Amino acid sequence: MTRTLLLRIIQLILLSILLLLLANLWLGRASQVWWQRPVVMAIYPINADQHPLTQAYIDQLRQEHFADIETFFNREATRYRLDVQQPVRVQLAPQIHAVPPQVPNAPSIFDAIWWSIRMRVWVWQNDAYQGEVGARIFINYHLPNSDIMPPQHSLGLQRGMIGLVNAYAGVDYQGHTSLIAVHEFLHTLGASDKYDPETNQPIWPDGFADPTQAPLYPQTRAEIMGGRVQVSPGWALLPPSLEQVTIGSATAIEINWLAAPPE
Repeated sequence: MTRTLLLRIIQLILLSILLLLLANLWLGRASQVWWQRPVVMAIYPINADQHPLTQAYIDQLRQEHFADIETFFNREATRYRLDVQQPVRVQLAPQIHAVPPQVPNAPSIFDAIWWSIRMRVWVWQNDAYQGEVGARIFINYHLPNSDIMPPQHSLGLQRGMIGLVNAYAGVDYQGHTSLIAVHEFLHTLGASDKYDPETNQPIWPDGFADPTQAPLYPQTRAEIMGGRVQVSPGWALLPPSLEQVTIGSATAIEINWLAAPPE
């Protein structure tokens, strides 16, 4: 391979990355929500494993199944003295019969940008919901205890306000599904993860529900972006529902519920 050809290949790769970055910026925008009115969270169910029992579960879903999400935000907004009475309003959108592109495992920057572009194009092609929408949360339902395991990664994009949740189809899993949906929804509003990606354990202090508690352990609640209840220094548990979860002050600052202290 000649030096000229190698330089051209490098230039082509750099140009491709630049075009992906520009497309990523063009397709989505970083949204700022100031909570002057309720934000509509539209939930789109998807039969990701194409199983008849998964479809039967989706068929019986009603908006009331996600009432715990509105209850959670109402409770937390009251605690932060937010002016808007109902900060989040949930709408159950019609089922989508196409499977979205899945989040790659251990993605590179190039992989992440390419996936986000593909996801936004997929949403544009498949979203036929006509109602008011603030953020779109797509839930990939899989049958529990099946041979086909769902992907482990859920993800929320602030640009475009799109969330992708992988969940089990079943009444016993509904509370946990709502919890993941809220976590990814908060990502679309600008909230960051507050756990160690290597251990999945919450990071003190921002990832703890009660970081000033004495003694610190055991925690009895989870911070929504920390994701787990830190029972002891090396032991953290997934909360079963949003009843055991709170929005910490760092997350509240990120989503404009609380003003950051002056520097």
